[in-house]
Amino acid sequence: MSELVLHYHPLSSYCWKVTIAIDALGIDARKQLLDLADSAQRSAYYALWPIGKMPLLVDGGHTVPETSIIIEYLQRHHAQQGVRLIPDDFDSALDVRLWDRFFDQYVMTPMQAHTADLLKAEDKRDPDTIARASDLLERSYAILERHLAGRTWMAGDAFSMADCSAAPALFYAVTYVPLSPEHAHLSAYLERLMDHPAVAATIDQSRDWFKFYPGRAGLSRRYFDPAEV
Repeated sequence: MSELVLHYHPLSSYCWKVTIAIDALGIDARKQLLDLADSAQRSAYYALWPIGKMPLLVDGGHTVPETSIIIEYLQRHHAQQGVRLIPDDFDSALDVRLWDRFFDQYVMTPMQAHTADLLKAEDKRDPDTIARASDLLERSYAILERHLAGRTWMAGDAFSMADCSAAPALFYAVTYVPLSPEHAHLSAYLERLMDHPAVAATIDQSRDWFKFYPGRAGLSRRYFDPAEV
């Protein structure tokens, strides 16, 4: 049997989405740290996936890009028997895919706009971009707050791919735009996510890297102590 390898970085929110799924599906995969600042690693990686985005799954001679596709591939070919992150029922699966896309597009994307702005020189930062990103996060929080009333997980009764997407998106988003008291359902959901074994494992494996996260000032002291920098 060929080795299953995930090319990833432990700070990447999109990589978290897949590492959480790997653990939730009970899969044994080697996680290969990717340093795109290293020219040799970058060249080798671009040979595998010319777009250059991570993560990337390599299964023998087969490469699988894009987080949601990776998770579907893993469930179909490598998951422990009976373990699923995308239901078999068509309508239920559509619901999972909807909320997976919601988090990628409307939480992860504006969160990453904040991170990208912090990586710029101070005189190059764009307050208008940050204002738009923050507004989108606030609107997304309001939608999620309404949706989560009476729910444990994002789509259906079980932890799913939608929750794999939600965990890193929210973990990082609240470092820039914190939840408020009016987000009671969303706050409780975030705590459930953080306590899920697969999510907790990914966070633990990333702790040593949080000192490099541009938005680390907003991280909970549960995860990062500024005195450690």
